[in-house]
Amino acid sequence: MSLENCPALVLNADFRPLSYFPLSLWSWQETVKAVFLDRVNIISEYDERVHSPNWEMRLPSVISLKEYIPAARRPAFTRFNVFLRDRFSCQYCNTAYPSHELTFDHVIPRSRGGRTTWTNVVTACSSCNLLKGSRLPHESGMYPRWRPLQPTTHALQENGRGFPPNFLHQSWRDFLYWDTELDPV
Repeated sequence: MSLENCPALVLNADFRPLSYFPLSLWSWQETVKAVFLDRVNIISEYDERVHSPNWEMRLPSVISLKEYIPAARRPAFTRFNVFLRDRFSCQYCNTAYPSHELTFDHVIPRSRGGRTTWTNVVTACSSCNLLKGSRLPHESGMYPRWRPLQPTTHALQENGRGFPPNFLHQSWRDFLYWDTELDPV
């Protein structure tokens, strides 16, 4: 395995990932630096090792911060977070899309005084966005599936848990899926 394929899952001091989507990962270099600065605890390791003339260590695969970092109370209003809030689904046709195929729609169009805020912007596919145009919902007959609201950081984290990353190392699973059913022994 290449060292570049050895990121560490970063857990807060309460052993929960700092972020689920995108998953909180550090490169092996950032991880080794944090270990040497005594900022993290090593929870699990890869078989791969790094070394210098004087020392050798196995690369950490899971680390926890020594100091708890509270989650932001209000998530940033970004295109990505709107998509995550809406679970990467068009709020008009309820179809899921990859993020590069999504746009966002102003429920009350900007040309009609609508603002670019959590409570007026929803995820839309290009077809629905074009079909709705700059009309109000009652004029177009197109209403968002859910009333747009500002999400909590916790709600975005929970939504992010539904979109696992492409790569999941075995040592990460216990820390990512707290609510999965356990196999009987």
